[in-house]
Amino acid sequence: MDPSKYRPSSSFNTPFCTTNGGAPVWNNTCALTVGSRGPILLEDYHLVEKIQNFTRERIPERVVHARGATAKGFFEVTHDITHLTCADFLRAPGVQTPLIVRFSTVIHERGSPETIRDPRGFAVKMYTREGNFDLVGNNFPVFFIRDGAQFPDVIHAFKPNPKSHIQENWRILDYLSHLPESLNTFAWFYDDVGIPTDYRHMEGFGVHTFTMINKDGKVNYVKFHWKPTCGVKCLLEEEAIRIGGENHSHATQDLYESIAAGNYPEWKLFIQVMDPDHEDRFDFDPLDTTKIWPEDLLPLQPVGRMVLNKNIDNFFAENEMVAMDPAHIVPGIYFSDDKMLQARIFAYADTHRHRLGPNYMLLPVNAPKCAYHNNSYDGYMNFVHRDEEVDYFPSKFDNTRNAERFPTPLRIVTGRRDKCVIEKENNFKQPGDRYRSWAPDRQDRFINRWVKSLSEPRVTHEIRSTWISYLTQADRSLGQKVASRLNIRPTM
Repeated sequence: MDPSKYRPSSSFNTPFCTTNGGAPVWNNTCALTVGSRGPILLEDYHLVEKIQNFTRERIPERVVHARGATAKGFFEVTHDITHLTCADFLRAPGVQTPLIVRFSTVIHERGSPETIRDPRGFAVKMYTREGNFDLVGNNFPVFFIRDGAQFPDVIHAFKPNPKSHIQENWRILDYLSHLPESLNTFAWFYDDVGIPTDYRHMEGFGVHTFTMINKDGKVNYVKFHWKPTCGVKCLLEEEAIRIGGENHSHATQDLYESIAAGNYPEWKLFIQVMDPDHEDRFDFDPLDTTKIWPEDLLPLQPVGRMVLNKNIDNFFAENEMVAMDPAHIVPGIYFSDDKMLQARIFAYADTHRHRLGPNYMLLPVNAPKCAYHNNSYDGYMNFVHRDEEVDYFPSKFDNTRNAERFPTPLRIVTGRRDKCVIEKENNFKQPGDRYRSWAPDRQDRFINRWVKSLSEPRVTHEIRSTWISYLTQADRSLGQKVASRLNIRPTM
């Protein structure tokens, strides 16, 4: 048999037990011992192999997004946007691209309840004809920070106390009190949408600003939005406590059973588009991940739909080992200078190589479905059979060539090398606008969540005062109501 055509799945059709090397195992229930009572002999290779495989079944869990569920399906273009991008998978209405989606909670461990108040990951890997396009986002359109240098700190603050291993609000409120820009994400985190009913009733956002480039080289900024066709639904605290107590995997089960029953979840993909030459017209920085783009100024434009119509075959192979990476883009889509996105371009592939190994892209769930070629040989778990003699480029003995050039942004970038904060912070307008858009009962629930968090014993008076100041700057009545319930006089 040609090893290059070998498919591991075919080996599981053998009707009897074997070692990993294929040797028959005539007794898979008893260890080889001296006499009927032992001791066990080390020469029982099958026992040793079986135990060693078992003790290595668990790979390091993700530092973030450890708890997740995955499903497969397709993306179909419904609207022509070729005036914006030359991306092949968006070339015409009706074009379909296979994909896999992973939903997740951000902070807590792999077996944690899916009813915890936490941002949700919404990551889509499309297997296009030009390579993988990974749109890796969240169920909130904004994030707590705007600079990648702060990412380890904000995650540490949300993670359990390193001394007690208990998640404590004082740590979150302490750290983010130094970052007033985080208030806009709190307007989502402490809102009702902080606990989605399940993954099917959850929005998704690319969060970052990307760029699209058409065949003529015209560049536009874009933001991506996924809208569930079944609507957005959330759990209030009492519901979350009840459901989480009955089933800590309720969202995973709901997704799996819905697809199995033929009730396929569907999302519409929309984009917002901004001409980079117009970015100074706004009172915020369009590349700031703590800001939304107002839809009244930059309306949503329909692009296509995503349908999840197939459950995964193996949870470990297709959920634990799927590796999403915002650095995976395709011709026609490019990055922006968004500081958070720039940091993620490096960070994701680095963590995958640590967690899964240097050849994680060879795993079936991660490998491109199109033809691909590289000179990345060897390393741990490189299982691809190759017989080339040339592993360098260029070479007169190999006809591999560069791909045809495709349009990329060519804007000239100038500026002083520095570590600094963006000029247009404008930290309080958007959370204030969002709060004022809610009905009174929703506002009251938002206030109650702030009061509960700020009332915890280790939240100091200084931290409370800081947050009341921020809330007051967002909306005077909001700050006053929180202060009143805490018996604190507002500072503004």
